[in-house]
Amino acid sequence: MSTTQTEPTTRTLEVPGAVLTYDVRRNESSTDPVLFIIGSPMGAGGFVTLAGHFTDRTIVTYDPRGVDRSTKADPTTESTPEQHADDVHRIIQALGSGAVDLFASSGGAVNALALVARHPDDVRTLVAHEPPAASALPDHEEAMAVNRAVHETYLRRGFGAGMAHFIAIVGHRGPFTAEDVAQPGPDPAMFGMPTEDDGSRDDPLLSDRSWAVSSYRPDVEALAAAPTRVVIAVGEESEGTFTARTSLATAELLGQQVTVFPSHHGGFLGGEFGYAGQPEAFARKLRDVLDDGG
Repeated sequence: MSTTQTEPTTRTLEVPGAVLTYDVRRNESSTDPVLFIIGSPMGAGGFVTLAGHFTDRTIVTYDPRGVDRSTKADPTTESTPEQHADDVHRIIQALGSGAVDLFASSGGAVNALALVARHPDDVRTLVAHEPPAASALPDHEEAMAVNRAVHETYLRRGFGAGMAHFIAIVGHRGPFTAEDVAQPGPDPAMFGMPTEDDGSRDDPLLSDRSWAVSSYRPDVEALAAAPTRVVIAVGEESEGTFTARTSLATAELLGQQVTVFPSHHGGFLGGEFGYAGQPEAFARKLRDVLDDGG
């Protein structure tokens, strides 16, 4: 199999309420399905390293609506998993290559579960890595309250404070309690975040526009009826954290065990955001799972 892959070709697609930007790295000799790699709110820029480990396949990455190069007609509105699912569906249709394999990270994993439920013939194998579906947790009310607390910190004090609060919550191990909800956010300087407020309030991760993803509950019946092989994945270093617990809870909803991947929530990352994982080992595991060897 040739490992010759074209440089990324950037395309745009107009969809209801948005214009999506996506990149295609094509391997003309590959007989495998297209590998579509998505996140949310992470855009295509977060998957450069991972894509580089699959030069023997055609790879598609994209920026979700309202993120990076993809625009929304009304940036103030929330984007639901159903909307994101329909966006990905339309890109798959535009590719015209049939069912894809799909690796989906974080909020992208939630959106991918919605995609399979709504458009079951679009995906051959879905690897949903650490979907933050708080609705599946026994402590879902406290988890959503913590989300609101992070948002309130962001509104009061800006990006640095909001992101520091978010990082502290993401790193929390075990169920959330009322005390966790009431806990103030940490000093942003502790996490290398800016202490000054630049006045912006449009970050897609810290705004209330992200709540539709974390509150989404997978459609178990639709997923069970779909021809798609759904794999719920979790990082080996994530044990006890919010997204590890939501992964376990989501897998339980679907009547399966989680599949353990190397590293942490961003285990596929190289040097994109200074939070490197183990991308080579991660890619090997992903390849094994897609080949049904995982």
